[in-house]
Amino acid sequence: MSKIEAIKAVKDVTSFLMVGQSNMAGRGDIGEVEPIKNGLCHVLRFGVWQPMCEPLNVDRGSCAEFLPGVCLATSFADALAKHTGEHIGLIPCAYGGSGIKKWQPGGVLFDHAVMMAKLAMRTSTLGGIIWHQGENDCSHFDAEAYRAAFLNTMTSLRRELGEDLPIIIGELSGHIAPARWEKIARGVPAMNALLRELASELPNCRIVKAADLPCRSDGIHFSAASCRTLGVRYFEEYKALTEGK
Repeated sequence: MSKIEAIKAVKDVTSFLMVGQSNMAGRGDIGEVEPIKNGLCHVLRFGVWQPMCEPLNVDRGSCAEFLPGVCLATSFADALAKHTGEHIGLIPCAYGGSGIKKWQPGGVLFDHAVMMAKLAMRTSTLGGIIWHQGENDCSHFDAEAYRAAFLNTMTSLRRELGEDLPIIIGELSGHIAPARWEKIARGVPAMNALLRELASELPNCRIVKAADLPCRSDGIHFSAASCRTLGVRYFEEYKALTEGK
């Protein structure tokens, strides 16, 4: 029996659903940072746990400037696997450019994420949801509309996948270039403040600081180095949440 077959046989994987938009999918430049190689880390592809390698979340590849690349989930999984000594699985379901309205129950992105998570749960234990989204909604920021939609998304995901699932969400970068992304950059402070409020209101949820992390040359996506740092911060918040520290 191969190593992967053995993992499947005993459900010896703790998996995490990756949802949100492009900064969860990852747009960091491949080659800017050292690849992460950890035999305990896996990614779900075609229903099978395969060795983790980047790009993890291949979503939108039509524009050469925004190709899938380094993402935060890789260093998150690596740090968690090193901490626990257990197998960690990633379920990539993020989609670049998606606003919160696209993540409502009954929508394609929501239903796809639930479907993939349930598929993963045949051969793993779902350990939580990692979420990064909000840039799209900054350009037409409506705090109350976003609050209602976000809480609906999260409570609905938990209803489908597990009522007590840990949820880790991230701030947006405070270094989004206003020269190119003026409306988005202007909305970031208010969005980050709202995300912090939501994380405090939603049970079993933590927020990750990211406003200090720089973007890559496109001025809106985290650099590869920022992704590595952000993933470790996601791990730290998940560890604090689940271990009660």
